[in-house]
Amino acid sequence: MKPSPEHKEEGPRRSECHIQSFLNGGMSSLLSTIIVFPVYKTVFRQQIHNNPVHEAVGQLFKEGPRKLFRGVTPPLLMRTLNGTLLFGLQDAILHQLKLSSQSVISPSALPALAGFGAGMVEAVVFTPLERVQNVLQNGQNDRQLPTLNSVLVRLRAQRPATGYYRAFLPITTRNALGSSLYFGLKEPVRAALAGESVPPMASSFVSGALTSMAISLALYPLSVLVANMQAQVGGEVKGVMASWRLLWKSREQSVALLYRGGSLVILRSCITWGIISAIYDRQQKHSG
Repeated sequence: MKPSPEHKEEGPRRSECHIQSFLNGGMSSLLSTIIVFPVYKTVFRQQIHNNPVHEAVGQLFKEGPRKLFRGVTPPLLMRTLNGTLLFGLQDAILHQLKLSSQSVISPSALPALAGFGAGMVEAVVFTPLERVQNVLQNGQNDRQLPTLNSVLVRLRAQRPATGYYRAFLPITTRNALGSSLYFGLKEPVRAALAGESVPPMASSFVSGALTSMAISLALYPLSVLVANMQAQVGGEVKGVMASWRLLWKSREQSVALLYRGGSLVILRSCITWGIISAIYDRQQKHSG
């Protein structure tokens, strides 16, 4: 049977849609990263030095504005590329799942499944950038590793498991679960808000903020573990479980101390993913 004109046009249209998803994801992530980086750095200091928020802010204030954005290049690059890859891959995987799964998998579960796959690829690509970012943002490394180039040289000299891919397993777990929950929950929440006559931009912002807030709180211990595993270069290299036991002991086996910085994580997640969701949904609507 000869393909109809509609089928001939569907392939190019779908490819163009995928490309737009990559571009929209990158732009929304770029803008959000610039806005929330000071909040992110404050949270990181709390995770590493176990300080209350006022002490972490005091450290950054004392260091001055010149050092406030020290280490911004890796997260800016990482988050922009991250958004590009995450949203683009999720859209592409989702399309393939819709074509191949038919009635085997519930359609409502497909976005979450596509997000899980995209999150795993994301971890493979971006673990080295997160490693560099965490080393740079640890104030204890300022004297030994003062520049980005010095960090890259040191990590390049080590094996991947202890260098660029330090903490790969917890990062993969965190990213895959987080992406799955985000893409699985965001649209139902947005649709529910839209049904209450909330404006489109506002419903996208709130859905992204609420969804990411729940995810960040659930997965926050993994983020603390990753930060502590990746912040140091050299010395004794401990595995995931040994690092977790050391972290748990350093927090005096207290969930409250483990979640120190959690309030700022909520703020950061609300702003970051609220902005990303609002910008992305708006761009997708106009490009569609």
